[in-house]
Amino acid sequence: MKFTKMQGIGNDYVYVDCTGKDLKDPNGTARYVSDRHFGIGSDGLILIKHSDVADFRMDMYNADGSRGEMCGNGIRCVGKYVRDYGLTEKDEISVETLAGIKYLKLTTENGKVSKVRVNMGEPILSPGLIPVKADREPVVQEPIEVCGREWKMTCVSMGNPHAVIFMDTPVKEFALEDVGPFFENHERFPKRTNTEFIRVLSEERMEMRVWERGANETWACGTGACAVVVAANLNGYCKRTVTVELLGGDLEIEWKEADNCVYMTGPAVTVFDGEIRLPEGLE
Repeated sequence: MKFTKMQGIGNDYVYVDCTGKDLKDPNGTARYVSDRHFGIGSDGLILIKHSDVADFRMDMYNADGSRGEMCGNGIRCVGKYVRDYGLTEKDEISVETLAGIKYLKLTTENGKVSKVRVNMGEPILSPGLIPVKADREPVVQEPIEVCGREWKMTCVSMGNPHAVIFMDTPVKEFALEDVGPFFENHERFPKRTNTEFIRVLSEERMEMRVWERGANETWACGTGACAVVVAANLNGYCKRTVTVELLGGDLEIEWKEADNCVYMTGPAVTVFDGEIRLPEGLE
C-alpha cells in the first residue's frame, strides 16, 4: 500500500489515495498503520476518495480503528495532498465528510500548498445533536463528575462532539492522561467525546490540550480548536478571532457573526512518502 505521512501542527495521519482503489479493511488498516512501534505511527488513517457531491471525499479513521466524522488538521492536509499530488489544479475545493461538506482555500508557495483556510461550518449547540446528556441548551458551565471531582463543561459539536473545560492553571502542567479517558467514555456522552482543557490567556489568545476520542492525547485538534473558541465566546471569555496555542503549534480561529460559521487557518506539512506491506487479511 502506497501512503503519505502528513501532519498539521503535530496532528499526524497516514493518507492513502483511494480514488482508484479502495481498502479492503480500513478499520484494521487504521489500527495497524497507526501503531508507533509496529506500524508507521500516526493518530489515524485518512482515505482520499471521489465524491458525487464535492470535489473529494475524506474518510477518517482513528488510531483505534473507529470511524471519525471530521478532523480539522486532517482536512487541511487533504487539501495539500490533492493539490500537491496533481489530483486538482484548483485553489478552492470542497471536501465531503461525515460532518458535511467543508470548503477549503489553499495558499501555495513555490508550487506547494503551505497553508489552508477551512470553513468548518456552523457550531452545533443542541445537546441531542452534539450529543451529550444535558437538560439545557446551550450546555454552558454544566457540572459533570469525573474521577471524584466536579468539573464545569461547555459542549459544542463541530461535526464531532467536544467537551470544553476552562482552567485557571497552565494546561501543560495538567495530568491529562489521568482524566482524559474518563471524560471520553463518560455515560453522558453517547458517542464518547473529545475533551479540551483550556486556559484563557487574553481575549485573543488561549492555550489548549486535548484528549481525542479514539486517539488519546494528540498534539493538535482542529475541530477542538474551533469548539473552544465557540465555547469561550459563549462564556464571554474572548473575541471572535482567537489564536489557539496547541502542543504542535498555533491555529487561527474565527467565528464569524455574519454567517455563524467557524473558519480555521493553519499549516499542512508532508512528512514523507512510503510503501508498506499490509498483514494477511488487510491487503
